[in-house]
Amino acid sequence: MQPEALSARGTTDGPDDAAPQPALELLVHGVGGATPQEMLGDPRTELVTGDRTAGIHRRTQDVRDAQEPGDERGEAGGSRTEPVQEAYCWSNLTSGNGARALWLVLLPFMVANLAHWMRPAAPSRHGAQRAYDVLVRILALTLTVQLVLAAGEVTLDLLAWQCAGSAHCVDGKSWLGFMSAGSGGWFGAPGRRLALAALVPVLLTALLWWLSRRTWSIYESARPAPRTTPAGGAAGEQPALSLPGFWYGRRLVARLRAAHTAAGLLAVASALLPVTAAADDGTGGGLRAAGWVLAALVAAGWAAVVLLVCRSGRTEAEPDLGEDRRTVRALPLAALALLAAVLVHTAWSRPGWVSSGRLPGTSVFGGLAVAQGVLAAGLAVAGLVLQRRAAHPDEAAPPALRGLGGACVALLAGALAGVFSGGVAQRVADWLDRGATPGEGGPLAGPPVVLSWQATVIPLVALLVLLLALAGAWRLWVLRRRLTAEVAGLYPAEHPATAANDPRTGRIAGAIARARLTDDAPTAIGAAALATLVLGAGAVLGAWLTDEVPGRAADGAPGPLPGLAQTGQALGSWMMGAGVILLLAMGRQAYRDPKSRRTVGILWDVGTFWPRAAHPFAPPCYAERAVPDLAWRTSTWTTRTGGCLVISGHSQGSVLAAAAVWQLDPDIRGRVALLTYGSPLRRLYGRWFPAYFGDAALAALDRETHAWRNLWRLTDPIGGPVRPTSPDGRPSDVDRKPLKDPLAFERTPEHPLPAAINAHSDYQADPAFAAERAGLLDRIAVVPAAAPEEWPRRVPRPAGEPEPAGEPETAGGPGDAGEAAAQGSAGMSSA
Repeated sequence: MQPEALSARGTTDGPDDAAPQPALELLVHGVGGATPQEMLGDPRTELVTGDRTAGIHRRTQDVRDAQEPGDERGEAGGSRTEPVQEAYCWSNLTSGNGARALWLVLLPFMVANLAHWMRPAAPSRHGAQRAYDVLVRILALTLTVQLVLAAGEVTLDLLAWQCAGSAHCVDGKSWLGFMSAGSGGWFGAPGRRLALAALVPVLLTALLWWLSRRTWSIYESARPAPRTTPAGGAAGEQPALSLPGFWYGRRLVARLRAAHTAAGLLAVASALLPVTAAADDGTGGGLRAAGWVLAALVAAGWAAVVLLVCRSGRTEAEPDLGEDRRTVRALPLAALALLAAVLVHTAWSRPGWVSSGRLPGTSVFGGLAVAQGVLAAGLAVAGLVLQRRAAHPDEAAPPALRGLGGACVALLAGALAGVFSGGVAQRVADWLDRGATPGEGGPLAGPPVVLSWQATVIPLVALLVLLLALAGAWRLWVLRRRLTAEVAGLYPAEHPATAANDPRTGRIAGAIARARLTDDAPTAIGAAALATLVLGAGAVLGAWLTDEVPGRAADGAPGPLPGLAQTGQALGSWMMGAGVILLLAMGRQAYRDPKSRRTVGILWDVGTFWPRAAHPFAPPCYAERAVPDLAWRTSTWTTRTGGCLVISGHSQGSVLAAAAVWQLDPDIRGRVALLTYGSPLRRLYGRWFPAYFGDAALAALDRETHAWRNLWRLTDPIGGPVRPTSPDGRPSDVDRKPLKDPLAFERTPEHPLPAAINAHSDYQADPAFAAERAGLLDRIAVVPAAAPEEWPRRVPRPAGEPEPAGEPETAGGPGDAGEAAAQGSAGMSSA
């Protein structure tokens, strides 16, 4: 940046009129994370505000320069030809030690939560929008019930009911001997075995409650940056991400957590009541009457849970500071007390009661699958209605699957939950049955029939995935051949006419072709969802019509059908179990290895970007910490220094940067520029989340942001142009033409070695990056900076010194982490 460019950005009105306006670049990394040293290009960095989970770093030399008396750079960065850089590192919000891989068990919850945010953009307060939100929340509730019942299937049905009641199964399992029906012990009675085994799903529910509450106190409780100037227009007319309460979901998550915790406890009670009802059938007395009373109370509990879920909508216009302590505490405690009464009723002595066959009531898994299918169909109808009434039905980038994206993703969430529950049940049944096939004449009846049918269709789903992969490979080959002839146009001055068959031409064409495959993802997901619906419906229908496992149901069928049924059942059972183990192993490897993390990072970071609006047990939303962090830092820095600030966001960091800019006061946005590169704002978020990042929302961000430039490459599989439009329909100047990748086709004096194909990485190495950043600083509105004597003293506050009155509180979690963030922002933001 030239000196005259610096002076063009304005001067101070203090004693030294020639002092340049301060300038700062705030870097935000993307998927896979990055260290402060990598982001700042210096091995010596220091944390200036924040904590180890998420914080802002500077080069050590910049921090030292800021502490020297009379140094004009200070916090702002001063008069260098380039602004001082700060790096915001947030990767620890989504990664950490290998134990976090266990969060992948919550993957169905995360996917269901995504479905909530995929609704089409339609006028606010539309009836179909409210119906859509309620349907997603109810579907999410069924997933919690399914997970708890899956744990109950293993402990209640397979272990306590079937295995403990079979001498053959108990033989050789000394750890299960005290529950054996033949042991004569106190726990030998079926009811007492069930009451003891019920503690496992209860503990699972308690663990989910604890994880949700612990992360809720860190993420959802991070307060948004203060807004002194309200944005113009009514709440329904503003982009949703600009509303002050969008990133503050404390009350909603607390309400949903109470409902789902109560649902988990009531699910255990509901699994026990049919068993005792069957045992008490035909007998009079108090046990049967008590069972009916408990059943009525459980039904009332379910009604309260569903009512709370339906009435727990989001409040975004302002931060919802309500707490609902009575509801949040009373409902789970009432469900726990009711479950305790059911356990006592179940454990009550019933002479002559023996366990045989499957546990009564296990057909509920088929009912859950049907309910999820019906709810997904309702989402499809609501999505189509919203898409037809969308404010911009003719968008240049139409929503993925034309409004059916949420319904398809909801179906996949149910399918994942089915794989998890069926895989665990099938593997445990095989282990307990000592090599025999459960349900086919072995000592155990095995898991519910519907789970065996669902396992049988897994090989068909795998075959479909293979066909989709082959179709993708074919399309990649066709695209590569077609693009080979177009590579020459990208390098008109240096591409030789004889290079059409050059391997480097093929590599460049291949990189562009692979990047374009990203745009085919909706087709693949739609096909997978359709296959899930058809095969899942067939599995439930087959289980209900035959009440036999597929291998036995196919006995006597003509041709190869019996053999195929046997093979499909055995293969599917192993594939379900292996899939669960493989997923956990991949997750652990991804958390420990940065390279592996980048492979799956985009999906995980997209999934956990959104607040927990549908499922409180989903992995926590890191953006509810990161967006307030960025907004707080930007607001306090520009207010104190009067300087210019560029937020440079790469990949997922560009989404965080855009969300943070939306949260700023309009007067602060005039001194803030946005530089995005490798950004999925339109290519991914705009298509899959049109209500929040669609054409209208991006156009509003362009209008409200004084300076915004976007860099992208044809070889980038994630980033792309954002193409916001002006009010008169003309395209904006946000997007720069695609950057060359590689920078040179052949060796040149500037590139004596072959230039690398960078695709999604190393945007800052392109000369265009520095030029665009300098241009953004020149375009930022000129705002008089504070006089030097009015600037905060550039001396770090001593440890333990109290905060000055009136300073805003920094976003962060409570306890040590939040305290460190608050002290860092107030103390070091003037460093």
